[in-house]
Amino acid sequence: MSGWASPQAVLAVLLWTALAVYGFSTVWWLIETFVLSHEWESDETDAWGLDDIQVRVLTIDAERVVQRTVDAIPDELTDVRVIAETDVAIDGATVHTVPEEFTCEATNKGRAVEWARRNVDCDKEYVLYLDEDTIVTDLTGVPDADFVQFTEKPIYTGSRLTYLCEVFRTGYQFEQLGFHRLTYPLYAWGGGFAIRHEIEQEVGWNVATITEDTNLIWRAAKRYDLDYQLVDSRFRNQAPPSVRSMLKQRRRWMSGTIRDDRLLPASYRPLYLTRVVAWAFSPFVPLLAVASYLLPGTAPGVELYGLISTALLGILFVYMFLGVIAYRKHPMLWPVFLLLTPLAVVVHAGGALWGVIRPVEEFEVTEKVTAETIEAANRSLDEGDLRNHDGTKRLLRESSDEFETHVFDE
Repeated sequence: MSGWASPQAVLAVLLWTALAVYGFSTVWWLIETFVLSHEWESDETDAWGLDDIQVRVLTIDAERVVQRTVDAIPDELTDVRVIAETDVAIDGATVHTVPEEFTCEATNKGRAVEWARRNVDCDKEYVLYLDEDTIVTDLTGVPDADFVQFTEKPIYTGSRLTYLCEVFRTGYQFEQLGFHRLTYPLYAWGGGFAIRHEIEQEVGWNVATITEDTNLIWRAAKRYDLDYQLVDSRFRNQAPPSVRSMLKQRRRWMSGTIRDDRLLPASYRPLYLTRVVAWAFSPFVPLLAVASYLLPGTAPGVELYGLISTALLGILFVYMFLGVIAYRKHPMLWPVFLLLTPLAVVVHAGGALWGVIRPVEEFEVTEKVTAETIEAANRSLDEGDLRNHDGTKRLLRESSDEFETHVFDE
């Protein structure tokens, strides 16, 4: 019928649109990782020493988990504070309990750090924020930057599937190598981050958000010509101990990012929107490749479509490969992880898709396990290894050139 597009034409337009959106995100990731990453590493990683840093560990009441985090902080770093929602006893740190009557616009974790900003004295150049489960490694100082992001390498806690997803995510986060070229780094999460105390005091945390780290850096970037620096120390935090806890964690991350997108200028929103699509809808990429073979041969550009969609499918395996490199898995294990990539993609995207469809409004802490559980799960760890770790060296393996020979533990 004249005036109406044929079903074949409508399908072709939809498929090409989906391919363009996902393809844009993939191309941008490649640019960040392999082009903008040039000169990402600071010449003076230790421009500021440990005596220029105040550490703040954030928790509700996970006393045993926090104790191991504090134990791993280098002895030379003497100003260690624990910001807690309830009374906890931590050796080696000053504990500050957020009063129940304190109110502000921020809620949950944001409320706690906003209270600390107002009430905890600091005469240091930097405040280093750590989650309750973060075990610092190779920490000897910080470079001279306004915001310092430390990379992460989540450790196995007993769930093979969540560990597999964390290896995949670690590979995707290689894009952080290019963030120093951006006015607005696209997110701030990972092993931990340090911010100049003066900037943190002026920007503050007093906003309603469930992804306070990213929210802070976006607001700081809007206000300052922010100098961002990545430090590849691979702090060890915990892989979620169950698929359920991981899905809820990813849902919160996605929900908070979508909610805070108003902070980004218009020029950055295409990067943000395509990232949402790339993360949440990545399991559908194979369907794009399959669709190219189902279209009638008369459809324009079907051969090109098949080539591009297959290439995008291949990029998912690149993410996993880079994650395997970051984890220093032995080459003989690479095929195992690559074969498991489709499974990791589906599970990793599940929580993000959940966050797009049904955003969560409340902050929920991801479940953590004790040091004893981690040591029992990982064959490379002996009893007491986490307690005895001094934070200035690697947690496992003396050299970064050594390979890891275990698939689902370390």
